[in-house]
Formats: sequence, structure tokens, C-alpha cells
Amino acid sequence: MKKHQSQWTHREKSFSAFVTGPLLSFWRQRQERQFVGKDGIVVRYMCMTAGSHKKAIFIVPGRSESYSKYPEVVWDLFNCGYDIFVIDHRGQGLSGRLLDDPQLGHVAQFSDYVDDLERLCELELSGGRYQQSFVLAHSMGGAIATLLSQRHPSLFTATALVAPMFGIILPMPEWVVERILNWTASRPHLREGFAFGTGRWHATPFGINNLTHSRVRYQRSLRCYADQPELQIGGPTTHWVREAILTGRYIESIASELHHPILLLQASEDQVVDNHAQDRFSLARNLAGFPCYGDHPQVMEGARHEILFEKDEIRADALQKITEYFSTFSR
Repeated sequence: MKKHQSQWTHREKSFSAFVTGPLLSFWRQRQERQFVGKDGIVVRYMCMTAGSHKKAIFIVPGRSESYSKYPEVVWDLFNCGYDIFVIDHRGQGLSGRLLDDPQLGHVAQFSDYVDDLERLCELELSGGRYQQSFVLAHSMGGAIATLLSQRHPSLFTATALVAPMFGIILPMPEWVVERILNWTASRPHLREGFAFGTGRWHATPFGINNLTHSRVRYQRSLRCYADQPELQIGGPTTHWVREAILTGRYIESIASELHHPILLLQASEDQVVDNHAQDRFSLARNLAGFPCYGDHPQVMEGARHEILFEKDEIRADALQKITEYFSTFSR
């Protein structure tokens, strides 16, 4: 494990050789599975397992992501001794879409995401094979995993939240956005159309991206979506934005009631989710006597939103924090 972790700090220098060599061979061994969720939507997921592994990590991606983006993360955690499961949320990735236009990022109710993750865990944890099961959740996935832990506080041994979406950065004051969203709620052509300022998928140049400082990882992500058009998804619908805001408020309101173990990693340069919402979430847990690990969000200095796809030094630090945190439950 330590030998593998030593690679984390200097992988970008030979990233192309890694991706087209050992990582590609590894990824070909994945298993792809599916189940039918609410309203008949097919939900797809992947897994990488080994008979010797007694621990599992469920990776819960963010909005618009697919497990096809996560081979490197899966490689790193699998080689630390974990079986890995990664879900493609309904409406994105290889899972079934909810609207006629597959570019629209939509969900009927945010709880549908939670139902899907719950179903995946039922399928893969029912045999009692694992001594510990963990969740690693990014952005929107952080909100989903948090809500599932509210339903089932002992489902996961511990949770690592990476830039969780407890609030989103909006282009105008929230009260203005709320009025607009409430007005569109009864107008389907607006409710189920692209939110203001968003549109169809396009390849944003690295120089103006706000997700990562790692050029090679960003370019690999773009190629993933360019080579598989079925993965492409544009901006969220107006209704999705409304659901996201309401979900963030709800999570803040119940933060003091959530007692399951949490590590929260915060990106210091995040321009996608609201770090202040994460701070309020952490403070509420502190005041209730159930602080996040370290008593506050662990700030990843210099990191943009996609911490797990950042440049080596930031990414390695994040993975080290996550694996060390999970390992404390195995002692």
C-alpha cells in the first residue's frame, strides 16, 4: 500500500504512459452492472473487486459525471485494499435519461438519487461480505450520501465528503433566484429547460476551467466525454437548481442530528459549491457534540472544486487524508 501511495506525488510527469498502459489494462477488468430504479429508470454502476478484500468504498460522483471519469481514483483505492463501487446517477453517465433531450441535467426529486444509492447498497452489501464499508462522495454526491446516512446512520462505517454540495454558488442573489425558480415551477417548458446561463455540453479550454489545476487530468476528462458522446450532459434544468437549493437548506437544517463519522475536505478555490454552507454544516455538528473529523472542514489549500482530479501534490494530500481516516476504523 505504501509503495502504491508513493506514486501519487509524481504521476503527472508520466501520465500518458500510465493512462494508456497499466490503468487501461486495469480498467478493462471492471464489472458493469445495473438495476431498475424509480419510474423504470435504468441505473448503471461499475465495480472492481478482489476475493482478498474485506472492505468496500462506494464512490458517489457529482453532477454530470460518470464512472468512466474515475478509473484513476478506482485504481488508487483498489490498490489500497478496497473493493470499489461507482454509481452513474439517473439522468447522467450511462444511466437512463429523464427527458427527451439527453443533454439536460434533470431529476424529478433529489430523493430519487438517494433511493438509487440505497438500492445499490442493498444489492452489494446484503451478503455481509465486508467488515467495513465506506463512502467517498464528491459535490452533488456529498449531498446524496449525507441524506442516505440520515436514513441509515449505521449503513457506512464512515464517510468522506469531498467538496460536498451543501450550497451552490449562484450568479445573482439567492432571493432573486428563488423568485425566478418559484415562478418557473408551474411552467414545464421553463422548469425543464436549461437553467439561466447554461446550455449544451462543450469542451471548455483548460485555461478558463474552474475545476482543476491539472492539465493532464482535465484533458483526459474532456477526451472521455468527447469519445463517448452518450456521456455528454450540459447544464442543469431550472428544476434541478431548485431541488439543489432546497436540498442544501434541508441538509443544513438537520446537520446537528447527523451523528455518523464524517471527514469533510474543502477546496479553498471552489467556484462551484458554497464553502460557507460547509462551514455552517460543520459548526452545527460541533455544537451538537458530533464534530466532523478534525473539528472542522479540512481545507485543501490551492484546490479547485475537483479535488480528486487536482494536480499531484493536492490530490495526493487528499487521498492520504481519506485513506488514513478510513484506516482508523480498521484498528
